Amino acid sequence: MPSLSPLSHPGRLSSLRNSLKESIRYPSFSLHSFSRSIATRISSRDLQPNTSLIATPVSRTVRQQAGGTSNIIIMSQQRSSSSSPPKREREVMEPRPSASPAHSILLLSPTNQVLLLHRVKTSTSFASAHVFPGGNLDPFHDGEIPPSDARERHEDGHAYRLGAIRECFEETGILLATRKGSDDKSTLVNVPTAEREKARKQIHSGKLRFSEWVDSVGGVPDVGRLIPFTRWVTPTNVPKRFTTQMYIYMLPHSASTGADAAENEIIVPTPDGGVEHTAAKFDDAWTWLYRADKGEIILFPPQYYLLYLVSQFCKAAAPSSAPGKGHGDAYFASQRRGLLGFLHRAPTAVTEAGRKQPSSEIPWAHKVMSPHNLFIREGDNRIVLGLDKPGPELKGSGRGGDWERVVLVKFTRDGPRKVEVRGREEVLGEEKEAKRAREAEEESEGRHKL
Repeated sequence: MPSLSPLSHPGRLSSLRNSLKESIRYPSFSLHSFSRSIATRISSRDLQPNTSLIATPVSRTVRQQAGGTSNIIIMSQQRSSSSSPPKREREVMEPRPSASPAHSILLLSPTNQVLLLHRVKTSTSFASAHVFPGGNLDPFHDGEIPPSDARERHEDGHAYRLGAIRECFEETGILLATRKGSDDKSTLVNVPTAEREKARKQIHSGKLRFSEWVDSVGGVPDVGRLIPFTRWVTPTNVPKRFTTQMYIYMLPHSASTGADAAENEIIVPTPDGGVEHTAAKFDDAWTWLYRADKGEIILFPPQYYLLYLVSQFCKAAAPSSAPGKGHGDAYFASQRRGLLGFLHRAPTAVTEAGRKQPSSEIPWAHKVMSPHNLFIREGDNRIVLGLDKPGPELKGSGRGGDWERVVLVKFTRDGPRKVEVRGREEVLGEEKEAKRAREAEEESEGRHKL
């Protein structure tokens, strides 16, 4: 593996010193303060702005506590020095901030398309990014929240589930609730548009408690059909951290007669006058990935990663494969069975090396990802992010993430680009080959000079 120390690259040290003297403000943090808070040296070439790794729509709680800052995970595009940090630098490091509880839903339409919300171009954070519905837990609506030092804060629970359904309603107008007292769990409560829009605004402003309103319209939040699908914990090198529970929810086939009707049920989020989002749209997971690969949309690594996993099972139906409504329902039901089988399978790894890792025995419902830098590729300077570690709060808990896969990403001023999910062994093998080729070239040049 090539040296990752900035001191190994001529001319970078002076630039590094100059760069760290300036406080460069970006949407959610001061890069100068950020660089001082970590026990590594950062190359000036790698001081890239807008390095957030997870984005969920801004909830009311986030805006109040963070002055408009989005619910995010941030990691720097950095090269780590193998030497220990100076003693003085270690002494000024601030205590690790606690991770605020958050949630997000990967919502599947009756035809297994995924809902994403498009943030406005003028947003001060995650401009033009596509995100899943979600936000922070709110004790007024969601109930008691586990304290910051409790392990339960990082576990699926009723508060997380209720909060996820609430935010989905606030941001999209979709109410994931079944009829109270009914045995029919495949039909969601239908609320007239005017009543729904009034409730969205009142719930968002805190004038109306979500659970009480759902009860008043004869509904029960459908928390039981939320499927836990990983948790993401912000790395410790940023002042604001989050522990975000992700879910999958599969809209029942009876909720719509097709993709067009399902899409018509979505209401563009308007609780803040349309400032946060410009659109809410269902599309195939592979289409979202394709558009991100082409640079048409922005997807942050966790969204890209989860869409990648879902795209292996939920694919668009060819017209000939679903000649009638009954055949179409069977086709999409088959896709869902495949996805559910994957989510409940253990071990989760398929490679021999992956199966040897303890995290392989952890089902997707309990996997915890706290992204960390493995290295920066020599060929294209993309960061390689490991997803196997759960974060410091869960160290020694026996929990972990995905050792088998890594995420490659290039952070730019416009957000993350060239995001890709690859096999860990394959990427490491490529880097070893690149190192051998570089060393051979350097050796050849050295002999030539002699």
